[in-house]
Amino acid sequence: MGKSATGFGDLGALQEADRRHHYHPFTDPKALVSAPPFMVERAEGVFIEGQGLRVLDAMAGLGCVNIGYGRREMADAASEMMRELSFYHCFAGVSNPAAAALSERLAAIAPGDLNRVFFANSGSEANETIIKLVHMYWRRMGQPDRKILISRDFSYHGSTVATSALNGLTAMHEPFGIETKGHVEHVDSPFWYRFGGDMSPEAFGMQAAASIEAKILEIGPDSIAAFIGEPIQATLGAIIPPEGYWPEVERICRKYGILMIADEVVTGFGRTGSWFGQQTFGFQADFMALAKGLSSGYQPIAAVLIKDEIADVLSSKPEVLQHGFTTSAHPVAAAVALKNIEIIEDEGLVTRVADLTGPYLATKLANLLAHPLVGEVRSCGMMAAVELAKNKETREQYPIDYAVCSHVAQAAIGQGLIVRPAGNVLIMCPPLTFRREHIDMLVRGLGVALDQVYAALKEQGLA
Repeated sequence: MGKSATGFGDLGALQEADRRHHYHPFTDPKALVSAPPFMVERAEGVFIEGQGLRVLDAMAGLGCVNIGYGRREMADAASEMMRELSFYHCFAGVSNPAAAALSERLAAIAPGDLNRVFFANSGSEANETIIKLVHMYWRRMGQPDRKILISRDFSYHGSTVATSALNGLTAMHEPFGIETKGHVEHVDSPFWYRFGGDMSPEAFGMQAAASIEAKILEIGPDSIAAFIGEPIQATLGAIIPPEGYWPEVERICRKYGILMIADEVVTGFGRTGSWFGQQTFGFQADFMALAKGLSSGYQPIAAVLIKDEIADVLSSKPEVLQHGFTTSAHPVAAAVALKNIEIIEDEGLVTRVADLTGPYLATKLANLLAHPLVGEVRSCGMMAAVELAKNKETREQYPIDYAVCSHVAQAAIGQGLIVRPAGNVLIMCPPLTFRREHIDMLVRGLGVALDQVYAALKEQGLA
């Protein structure tokens, strides 16, 4: 098969080594028995390359490569920091210049008074940290019985034991025996297309928000610690809430003294056309989780931002915080994150998404609504979804075991395009550096893929 472009040896041998030894996340191990893993060998701009293919990445990796691939200034930032300080921990009052500068920069761009920063390595770790700090807060406040967290159906907050329990996806609970009872309660998602029926989106949004209040009253406010939500529920459908939903959620939480956690792992750093999703949807959380776009995936780094008044309570006792990670505030990762934020600012990517590419993406994707397989198109900034339907009028879906969405995503690769299937919805989360010609390529390629799968369904008598 030839040498890998990365210089690690023969590509076929590397694929075989991977099959034998690499236990992949979110992958059926049996799938790699019949077919070798696809080796991504290099990436530049908004394209990835591997095994002779060059593909437009409309998923920015996993919704993280906000500034695009292969930025030399990012490599330089990492190299310079690594030469000066390859590593030192931040335990016991120790810090490093990059971490200090990054914490100040994050506090400056964060909404409201989210001014205290704790560093971790992934979105899962950030949300896990928040869970612990929420429990610590209520113990400091003399209300240790406030332990239950409210999350939503179709939510995704991580893959640790605690954050998996938050997820509105039972497939992430059952295989590991993860219990949610007594720890997490799930309420309705503002998923209008699937569940809104004849209601207007705004009315359904209010109904979904009301399910939070109903759950609070069912359990009792004195037992509830916090509500957690993604401004847009990214992983399980790019579910964009109707107008008014988030202000109503905040009103309910404040009414009952329940803390609010904004999981901005995906929506942070310009993806919605604002620096953060809270600004796009008009609410203010007590905690914010960041990762992915914090470094555009160039280094593993995450952050928790904490509201001042909450941080004051957490720090009210002279007691060591018994929590942290060896590589929390890693100097190289922090330096890379700082450079990433600088690039986003210098290139005006947030404004570009809000005023130019976001509206253009929405307009172009709307053309797919005429396709017989497409039930709904939704987008916000540089995040979008195409909902597939068997019956457009009734919104009936194809059975999941037909794998229609996966077939479309596979056909899209044949058109030189990566989108992500999730049940019966195709998700797009492109780099913020996408230009109009990239959006044209995306919509054109997706249209061809939809045509191919629809033709196959008709041939089988399934359409």
